[in-house]
Amino acid sequence: MTTTADRSATAGPGAAGPGAPAPRLRRPATLTDAFLRDLVARVPGSGGQTWDLAEVYTGETLVQLPQSTAADIERAFAAARSAQQEWASWPLRKRLKVFKKAHSLLVDNAQTTADLIQAESGKNRRMAIEETCDPVMVISHYLKRAPKLLKPVTRGGPVPVVSSSTEIRQPKGVVGIIAPWNFPFATGLSDAIPALMAGNAIVLKPDNKTALSPLHGIALLERAGLPKGLFQVVCGEGPDVGPTLIDNANYVMFTGSTATGRVIGERAGRNLIGCCLELGGKNPMIVLDDVDPDEWVAGALFGVFGNTGQICMHIERIYLPESRYDELKARFVAAAESLRIGAAYDFGPELGSLISVDHMQRVHSHVQDAVAKGATIVTGGNPRPDIGPAFFEPTVLEGVTGDMLTGCTETFGPVVALHEYRTVDQAVALANDTDYGLNASVWGADLDRAVGVARRIHAGNVNVNDSLATAYASKGTPSGGVKQSGVGARHGDQGLLKYTDVQNLAVLKKQVMGARPGQDYDEYVKGMLTGLKMMRRTRIR
Repeated sequence: MTTTADRSATAGPGAAGPGAPAPRLRRPATLTDAFLRDLVARVPGSGGQTWDLAEVYTGETLVQLPQSTAADIERAFAAARSAQQEWASWPLRKRLKVFKKAHSLLVDNAQTTADLIQAESGKNRRMAIEETCDPVMVISHYLKRAPKLLKPVTRGGPVPVVSSSTEIRQPKGVVGIIAPWNFPFATGLSDAIPALMAGNAIVLKPDNKTALSPLHGIALLERAGLPKGLFQVVCGEGPDVGPTLIDNANYVMFTGSTATGRVIGERAGRNLIGCCLELGGKNPMIVLDDVDPDEWVAGALFGVFGNTGQICMHIERIYLPESRYDELKARFVAAAESLRIGAAYDFGPELGSLISVDHMQRVHSHVQDAVAKGATIVTGGNPRPDIGPAFFEPTVLEGVTGDMLTGCTETFGPVVALHEYRTVDQAVALANDTDYGLNASVWGADLDRAVGVARRIHAGNVNVNDSLATAYASKGTPSGGVKQSGVGARHGDQGLLKYTDVQNLAVLKKQVMGARPGQDYDEYVKGMLTGLKMMRRTRIR
């Protein structure tokens, strides 16, 4: 570690202090003013407008982030498109060599990256370090898989021997990526890596609040040999930047809310370009009556409160069996109350800040709405300005119903509702009673039984005896949402192939695709039909 806080405000939610001022932190030594200015110098902003990018723990401005105009965005796409032509001409092995070097640089600079992630997002140190691992894992997977996926595949043509058809994967061109604030480094880089390997260029729009860590990651990629200009960054508010970005892109990758995803999908459709959308969730957890409480509590605690509840796949609804409800509730609540909340650049705090005061107020409003409509706060429920401007206690609710904000929409904070069920069929029905389908979790000692329940849940990701990490970290398997939780997927073969267009290169060695000059057509048709019957047995695939 480079440095720690002057005072680490680590305390459980029951600690006194909401009236006291937040402690002052010392910024990590890595985050010098010169270093931060060099990062944001990569962002075009010809209009002169800037955004105050703040340290979330304190609310103090770290740097002035340029805001890109429509003309800036168009120039970024032009530069990226120019660089992409040369990049796509490189042999695949030469492109992959860049990422072999990048893998080492990303690992070696993980501590500095984590400092940036913590400063701009307010998450605790564990989550920041784990976020730095994601692009490295993606690189490791696609270094092995890309040569096979991008290799031309020759198949038989319509007439055996004298014809062939070759599937060639061509890069789409320039991919526009709109990354969220909750995992800015991971999504900003990990979604770009397979696109770059496939021969594309990137124009990334990070969230204004969290632009520093992806900018640092791009600088590391360029140190590894990525051509300058190939990976562009533009910044601004979504409504200001998004339309121009989508109108100039050949493909769009978006992670964020369902409401914004609909707008992006509609515009991409009008432009006849593809898009991949990972959207919201209202993720359930079903706990079966044979669960091991020790293992479950630890896993559920991370599933609910990891990244202060700001994970697209985090758990917001827990269904407990009637026969063990009081026991499991008591264990979980006690564990939640023991979490250490704090603002520190070390591994002391287990729970960090929410992203902003505005978001904290939104989370608080969901809790207040639930209480006003009859729900009960079992623990937590309060902002913690004594720790930092956007901190909120880990909160457990009971009695949440569908007419409450936190009962039907994504709260996206350290808030979970406990529900009691009598039969597994009832639990499955309740878990599926949502417009969302991103992630779900099932816990039980009998794995066959738990897997059987998991298969009945309508979600793109379902974890058995884990909350979310196993599914997301399985880079060889596609990860995406169903229903209102998204379109398409990242990871797996699909996570790279979506950034390519398929060219069908067909070759006919001899002119046999029609009747010969002067040939009787009845005779030709008879021969053709006979050939079709034979083709079922002789066709080259």
